[in-house]
Amino acid sequence: MAKIETQRREFIKYSTLGIFAGVLGGGFIVAPNALLAENRLRPPGAVDEKEFLALCIKCGQCLQVCPYHSIKLTDIEYGHGVGTPYIDANERGCYACNAVPCVLACPSGALDHSCEKAEDIKMGIAVLSDPKSCLAISKTPVPDGYLDDIKQFIDNTRNVTNLELELIEKLKGYEGKKCTLCADICPIPNPLSAIAMTPTANGGEKPEIYDGCIGCGACQEICPTSSPSITIKPRVTYEQFYSN
Repeated sequence: MAKIETQRREFIKYSTLGIFAGVLGGGFIVAPNALLAENRLRPPGAVDEKEFLALCIKCGQCLQVCPYHSIKLTDIEYGHGVGTPYIDANERGCYACNAVPCVLACPSGALDHSCEKAEDIKMGIAVLSDPKSCLAISKTPVPDGYLDDIKQFIDNTRNVTNLELELIEKLKGYEGKKCTLCADICPIPNPLSAIAMTPTANGGEKPEIYDGCIGCGACQEICPTSSPSITIKPRVTYEQFYSN
């Protein structure tokens, strides 16, 4: 908790200093990502983006209750939505917790309280964005040390939870074996409704995405390729992406 409060104080301090520097310099600040299309993965239950930005009071309550330390606060480089929560699935995905505590903690309605369980979550959709690098398709074993980044994340986290330690234990034992990580780690109660490994013509397998996918980003986080073969399209539904 102390670490979170320190991060928030530093965030406010440096954000304010940046604004003053722009004013004193006689110009104005345009953050490098300020004009980009919205592509952030928001926490479970996030309402439509414009409404989300209007409702979110940047309190950090969702961040504080997340048992996987998945939620971060947007910094000033993004220009708009500074201080709002998001998830970087390259670093840590969402694990669709029981009772969805981040939603329960939201006091403003930016996270819709009708989102009560994993099946209610609709964050985006998973996509096999780089099939050429997929280890399952190429029949390449999971490399040694694939857990190093996840272990490093844990090492840099204060107040590590039992759920995070259980995740590490679950991920052990894959090195040198065929890769089925994205399907095996899917956190929803019925993972086969979201993702399954299906045969390919070359005798390998590939992850197939189904309409039960909630776009949590767990698969993107644990994908062992240097740049994830499977990624999340935020705020895109299964029908929008796969029906075209």
